[in-house]
Amino acid sequence: MKKGKSMLFSLLLVLGAVGTATLGQLLLKSGMTAVGRLGASALQQPLQTALAVASVPTIWFGLAAYGLGAVLWLVVLSRLDLSFAYPLLALSYILIPLLSYLVLGENVPALRWVGIAVIFMGVVIVART
Repeated sequence: MKKGKSMLFSLLLVLGAVGTATLGQLLLKSGMTAVGRLGASALQQPLQTALAVASVPTIWFGLAAYGLGAVLWLVVLSRLDLSFAYPLLALSYILIPLLSYLVLGENVPALRWVGIAVIFMGVVIVART
């Protein structure tokens, strides 16, 4: 029974790592949308560009969420085999397009949804082994 609870807790840590990293990506995208497209002129003025990016709180929250995800991932790596845990990160390949569509209003083409479904099936197979 103890081993089952330990595995469940480890899987919850994986979900936490994936969830916080996904949240981080969504916040970073939202923040960079507020900054605007970075083109050649941004590269010519790196200090001004860095200050513009650093002045957006959403970017800082995104970096914090992404950092928390990395810390959780380190805990996961201390508990699970990498060959089992790493493929579970593919959950982010499912969550990010779904949430990008729902939250950010991004267009996700039908063929991309098919690919996401294939990834989902792969995650299920890995999780069952």
